[in-house]
Amino acid sequence: MNHKIIIIGGGASALMLASLLPKDTAAIIESNPKPGAKILVSGGGKCNITNTHMGTEYFLGDAGFIQQPLKQFSEKALLQWLERQDLHPVLRKERQYFCKDSAKEILEIFLKESRKQKLYAEETVLDVTKRGRLFYVKTNKSTHTAKAVVVASGGLSYPKLGASGIGYQIAESFGHTVVKTAPALVGFTVQKEQFFFKALSGVSTEVRIHVGEHVCEGALLFAHKGISGPAVLDASLYWEKGKMEIDFLPHFSWNSVKGSKKQISSLLPLPKRVSKAFLLEFGLEDKPFYQLAEGELKVLKTLSRYSLAPAGTFGYSKAEVTKGGVKTSEVDSDTMMSRLEEGLYFVGEVLDVTGRLGGYNFQWAFSSAYSCAKSL
Repeated sequence: MNHKIIIIGGGASALMLASLLPKDTAAIIESNPKPGAKILVSGGGKCNITNTHMGTEYFLGDAGFIQQPLKQFSEKALLQWLERQDLHPVLRKERQYFCKDSAKEILEIFLKESRKQKLYAEETVLDVTKRGRLFYVKTNKSTHTAKAVVVASGGLSYPKLGASGIGYQIAESFGHTVVKTAPALVGFTVQKEQFFFKALSGVSTEVRIHVGEHVCEGALLFAHKGISGPAVLDASLYWEKGKMEIDFLPHFSWNSVKGSKKQISSLLPLPKRVSKAFLLEFGLEDKPFYQLAEGELKVLKTLSRYSLAPAGTFGYSKAEVTKGGVKTSEVDSDTMMSRLEEGLYFVGEVLDVTGRLGGYNFQWAFSSAYSCAKSL
């Protein structure tokens, strides 16, 4: 089957691209029965579309590369585009834009807009080759040809929703470098020293996490397998291996409680179960704060700089995104076209660009798709 453009994948970047291209110019090849499966589960089913604070500092990747697409199609331009489609995202947590009721709202817009293109659902791409000026896209059902191929296949996170490494395989087959991939925006498993965390499963507390030169603030959720929550997911973006430091008392001043007669577990601005678990772990008695000996106080103060070396992460099945991917120095940031193969494009998560929590990865998907559409 002959096409002008083939889009491999049916996620956020693929659907935005298909929506922006003129009618009958592209074919979408999607392995799932319907496109947009990952959109529906994102942001707790409400889809965190973008953020009022947008910039390269919220991404892991080459800032120079990321800047261009974000400039070409900013969060403001995205919101204006959605308004024209009669979608009015709501602002939550002061800076994050979500669908009003459900992620179905944005998916329905994409499905409506992308109907301009041909969709091949439940078709899995096996291989892409090029002979002369034509690309041959082999699937489990047929072979498609086109003058341009856009790899919008995403990463390895959410394998149950059809995620696969096909985008990386295609990139490598055309000589591209794939930066080592890993689960990101994901919880951490812990070493035996932190097994006591498991008894706190379901409890949440505000923290500040230091990972190398990066600082991530927000909630930490104790989970049966380790730790999760927004601050932890953000920290996973920057963690490779080794230690990180958690401040369990980010807005607390030790001087403000000097000489207090209150019980330690009542005094610390932590859920009581958390305070008591740490006291037990530290071998400290829950007593009036003023009765703490100097050595005991020193041990307690480690709550402000608690050192932890995760055993690993919860893996791709629980990761919101994949970090690593197609090396961006080998892709033109103006057009998203490969610098190594004319007519081959990469957009969205398959590239070595990963955003923090808060709508950054969707914005990247949409911005990179816009740059690609403009070029095509």
